[in-house]
Amino acid sequence: MQDHNASTTLRVQRSEPSAKAVSDAVAEATDALIRRQQADGHWVFELEADATIPSEYLLLHHILDEIDPELEAGLAAFIRGRQGKDGGWPLFFGGAMDISCSVKAYFALKAAGDSPDAPHMRRAREAILARGGAARCNVFTRILLAQFGQIPWRAVPAMPVEVMNLPPWSPFHISRISYWSRTVVVPLLVVMAHRLRARNPRGIGIAELFTEPPERVRNWHSNNSRGGWATLFRALDAALHAVEPRLPANGRQTAIDRAVRFVTERLNGEDGLGAIFPAMVNAVLMFHCLGVPPDHPDAATARRALRGLVIQQPGRIYCQPCLSPVWDTAIICNALLETGSPLARAAARRGADWLIDRQILDVEGDWAWQRPGLASGGWAFQYNNAHYPDTDDTAMVVMALQRLDAERYEEPIRRARDWIVGMQSRNGGWGAFDAENQHDFLNHIPFADHGALLDPPTSDVTARCVTMLARLGEGRDTVPTRRGLTFLEREQESDGAWFGRWGTNYVYGTWSALEALNAAGVPHSAVAVQRAAQWLLAHQRADGGWGEDGASYWVGNPRGEGPVSTASQTAWALLGLMAAGKGNHPAVDRGVEYLLSARDAEGLWSEEPFTAVGFPRVFYLKYHGYAASFPLWALARYRALRG
Repeated sequence: MQDHNASTTLRVQRSEPSAKAVSDAVAEATDALIRRQQADGHWVFELEADATIPSEYLLLHHILDEIDPELEAGLAAFIRGRQGKDGGWPLFFGGAMDISCSVKAYFALKAAGDSPDAPHMRRAREAILARGGAARCNVFTRILLAQFGQIPWRAVPAMPVEVMNLPPWSPFHISRISYWSRTVVVPLLVVMAHRLRARNPRGIGIAELFTEPPERVRNWHSNNSRGGWATLFRALDAALHAVEPRLPANGRQTAIDRAVRFVTERLNGEDGLGAIFPAMVNAVLMFHCLGVPPDHPDAATARRALRGLVIQQPGRIYCQPCLSPVWDTAIICNALLETGSPLARAAARRGADWLIDRQILDVEGDWAWQRPGLASGGWAFQYNNAHYPDTDDTAMVVMALQRLDAERYEEPIRRARDWIVGMQSRNGGWGAFDAENQHDFLNHIPFADHGALLDPPTSDVTARCVTMLARLGEGRDTVPTRRGLTFLEREQESDGAWFGRWGTNYVYGTWSALEALNAAGVPHSAVAVQRAAQWLLAHQRADGGWGEDGASYWVGNPRGEGPVSTASQTAWALLGLMAAGKGNHPAVDRGVEYLLSARDAEGLWSEEPFTAVGFPRVFYLKYHGYAASFPLWALARYRALRG
């Protein structure tokens, strides 16, 4: 293992980057980002996930018998290109194979016409069988396999659509789970109630991926823990399987009607249900199960929303999990404003004006279930997603508006600030989309084997909200900021780092927290700040950069480490160290040198590794805009600190 001891850095002869080199890099990156700005003022970069999304999209067309040969060929090529050296498909670039992702990818390629005897298919099959076969897949993969008749429906945990009839005070209610869970699950309940059977025009099956015939498998549970909650829910699952066929028909229809009403009220035009791929797919399948014609306005809109996620370029076709224009635009506005350039400021103003038009002021979203009476005022992540604004995007937008022109944007800032404060949870932290979404026992139900059913407060989102409040003049002596800082104090880990829920991982979380502490006026000499800075220094790589991969989310794996340095994570570490008062440290100079040497021909940066997260250990993301924007932010701040 590489020696990350910070003292090693101190023995290296100091070579401070030239001011001209830094200024030139800032100017070139600024110009490049301005060239990338859309005509209406916003930015949007590609958002890439693993092979799961393209595989599911390809298989959706086999479920519906609506195969597009050109699209299918492009998706299949993308999937083949993501196969790992171990024969399977990973959740993030360079990671180990994931059994569920690998089964979907194999199934999709076989459906697209790849022969099971082809070398890449044989390697995949051997890797899958060596890890227990397709019976070891997660719940959502098993639902897909059940739709194709590859496994019996009893292999899927019971989740009767009748849960839609439960009162809000019941142990399980859709208000108790996260936004992404409810938008995915509600239409899926209808699909499962109908026991959807794929049309599968080519009659493709994957019996060869099972170590024993699926009908003989007795234990389909992904979580075989002997803990109290897991044991209780397994017993409840068995009971539900037994009684579900006997539930009254009128209650079932009432539940289906409620599910359909939930979906159609949140269909969100051509931005799609929840504006995320899994929910959008399930909305399409729900309408299909209900016999709604494809040209019906709702069904047609749902299908167009899905197609809008497809990146289709010469020689490159894949499907994104969602779109990130508000997030991309807010980050880039902050980065440009850090430069102080008049051209950058003008571009940021155009971006800010585009953002203003997307503030959600007239829709009471699902967040109001926990915060009734709170006036809306947030921003969503996507172009439109009015029922689901999030605190992270909102805080990032407000920081840009405040820095750009606090007087001009006074009213949008006030509305957003009040909404953010109202969304603070009782423990002082902030979740992304909901308040008080902390019903931990629900992550033990068999249906939630991904462990991401909830949206509890996290360090990175809390840090963003605290930073925003502090930038608005609400320091440590104000109640919301003080409560947020107390939450961060509790969440700091024993080695000095903070966990990163939405970015990979401890580098992201530690940067976010240090920004918050600095903005709130916590002294650089504070123990929490010093411990965090030492953690970042100890994880600098030999080339001067920082890099951490998705494996750090598994217990027992190294934290803050990965196979290569990345531009975005190096920028986070530099911003964190500068926020901790370490702007003159030799390690910061070396990190800047790494960024200067890693630029591409356009004057920006790119990276292959995934440095963001959908759900830890389950779903990872690569924001193509991260490498292009965060390094500019870091270099501009470095230049300002060095005068």
